[in-house]
Amino acid sequence: MQVIGLTGGIGSGKSTVAHLFAVRGIPVIDTDHIAHALSTPPSPLLSVIAETFGSDHLLPDGHLDRAKLREQVFHNPQAKQALEAILHPAIHHDVTQQLARLPATTPYALVVVPLFFETGAYYDVVTRVLVVDCDEQTQLARVLSRPGLSKETTQAIISLQATRQQRLSGADDVIQNTGTLDLLEEQVNALHQHYLGQS
Repeated sequence: MQVIGLTGGIGSGKSTVAHLFAVRGIPVIDTDHIAHALSTPPSPLLSVIAETFGSDHLLPDGHLDRAKLREQVFHNPQAKQALEAILHPAIHHDVTQQLARLPATTPYALVVVPLFFETGAYYDVVTRVLVVDCDEQTQLARVLSRPGLSKETTQAIISLQATRQQRLSGADDVIQNTGTLDLLEEQVNALHQHYLGQS
């Protein structure tokens, strides 16, 4: 079974692309969703995060204060490394377990890894890398149209991620997400047929 690693910078449209593959019946494993589940109570990893960063990073109901942790992580490289050391091995393990449970008849699966090139941790899992690409100005505009992230934090996130050129140079396949949803869907459908032909 082929495993396609889907990645791209913040605001590039990874979630939209993943959804378009999912509606075509392709299993999608999203590492962000796994990270969210692993840091939601009851979770042993949540206790480790609280011990590492302080109990003030928990909300009164015991859930993680994600906004507070995000601000700290993206302005403090040591905090970022500490959080990654807690989460990344567990996420990787979960991904491999989910892939192993897929039916043998599955033509291919998609694993969404926003920090694919930054971590380098999924080359042992994926067979191809698909990059969703757009320019930085488009990224910034899209992220700022959502609630929750300031321009400063968004720019900090972009600066910590792989550059656009690094992603493109490491890609086996590229989807350009700078046009309409119809154009995006055309590209997804073409790649879907291509991947089916390789299975």
